Amino acid sequence: MTKQVLLAFSGGLDTSFCVVYLKEQGWSVNTATVDTGGFSAEELARIEAASAALGAVLHRTVDARNTLFDGFLRYLIYGNVLRGQVYPLSVSAERVCQAQAIVAVAKELGLNALDALDALAHGSTGAGNDQVRFDVAFRSLAPELSILTPIRDLALSRADEVAFLASKGIEVPAKTALYSINEGMWGTSIGGVETLDPWSSLPEDAYPGGTVSTELPPVELKISFKQGVPVALNDAAMEPVALIMALNRLGKACGIGRGVHLGDTILGIKGRVGFEAPAAHLLIGAHRELEKLVLSGQQLFWKESFGNLYGALLHEGKFFDPLVRDLEAFLLSSQSKVTGDVRLTLHPRCFSVDGVRSPYGLMNSKIASYGEANHLWSGAEAAGFAKLYGIPQMLALNIGGAS
Repeated sequence: MTKQVLLAFSGGLDTSFCVVYLKEQGWSVNTATVDTGGFSAEELARIEAASAALGAVLHRTVDARNTLFDGFLRYLIYGNVLRGQVYPLSVSAERVCQAQAIVAVAKELGLNALDALDALAHGSTGAGNDQVRFDVAFRSLAPELSILTPIRDLALSRADEVAFLASKGIEVPAKTALYSINEGMWGTSIGGVETLDPWSSLPEDAYPGGTVSTELPPVELKISFKQGVPVALNDAAMEPVALIMALNRLGKACGIGRGVHLGDTILGIKGRVGFEAPAAHLLIGAHRELEKLVLSGQQLFWKESFGNLYGALLHEGKFFDPLVRDLEAFLLSSQSKVTGDVRLTLHPRCFSVDGVRSPYGLMNSKIASYGEANHLWSGAEAAGFAKLYGIPQMLALNIGGAS
C-alpha cells in the first residue's frame, strides 16, 4: 500500500518542490493550504490548481482567520504584545495556527478519505524559526505521524529546486523580487538585503503599502472594545476579523505600523525582519490606553509582565506548554472591564490616541483631580501620609549617622 503524506502547501517554490520530490520517493501526496488572512480568493484558486498540476492526490483549503483571532490574536491584544516593543507576532501566531489546522485536516483524511495517513510534511528550511514551530506542533498534536522535511533535509538552494522542477518539465521560477514577503491578517513580514545588516534601513518602497505622501490629511477613527475584544469601528459593529482587515486597509494607506525588528531567534542567533502591521499597532495602541483608564496599577504592571511572557512562549514555539493556558486564563480574566471607546487620529507614518472613555473608568474629576482639590482626603491627612511614606527612606539614609 502506498504511504500517505499531508503537506502544508503554500503554492510557492519550496512546497512545490516537496510535492514532486515526495512523489518520487514513493509517497502519495495530499496538500492543504491554511488561510490566515494572506491570500486572495484568486490566489487560493491558483494554489489549488497548482497542487493538482504537480500531482497531488487531493487538496484542502482551510479558512482559519476566525480561528487565528480566537486562539491567538485576542490574547496578543489582551496582553498588548509587541516583541521588542515594536513587532507584532504575526508569523509566530500564524504558523502554530496553520500547524493546528493541518493536523485537523490530517485526522479528517485519516478517518474519512484515506486508508491511513502516515506522515505530515512542511517546506521549512533548517535556518529559521518556522521549522521549530511546525515540528513542535505536529509532534504535540499528532505524535503517531512521521514528519517529512525535504527542504531542510536536502539543504538545496532555491536555484537547485528550480533546476530539479525544470528537469521534470515544471516551471516554477525562483523569486526575482528584491524582498521576500509573508502576508497575514496580523501583519506582513519583509526580508531583504537591508534586513541582513543592522546598520541598514528598509526603503519605503520595500513595504507593501509603498511610498506614503507626507501631505495626507489626518484620518480620525473610533475603535470600540467589549471586554477587550474590538467590536466596532466608527460606531459600525463588526466582527473582529472584518474589523482587523478594515484597519489594515486604512492604516496601510497612511503608512501606519511600519518598522524593523531586531531580536533573538529560537535557534539562538540574532535575526532582523521588516514589518508592516497597521491593525496590530492601532488596536494595541488603543487597547493599552483603554486599560490605563479601567485597570489598577498593579493589574497593569503584572499584565505587562505576563503579556510579554505569553508573547515570548508563542514566538519560541512553546505554545503547547501548560503555562500558556494559565497565562491565557489570566489575560482573559483581566479584560472583564476593558469596555469602552478610543479616539485615534492617523497621520502619515504615525498615529495619536486622542481620547478614551469607559463606563468602568477609574478617573473621575468629580471626586479628585491630579494636582487639584479633591473630596477623598484633607490636606492634613495628605501631609501625614507623605511623612509616613518617607520614613523607610529617611531611616535608610540615617543608618550609621551621628550617635
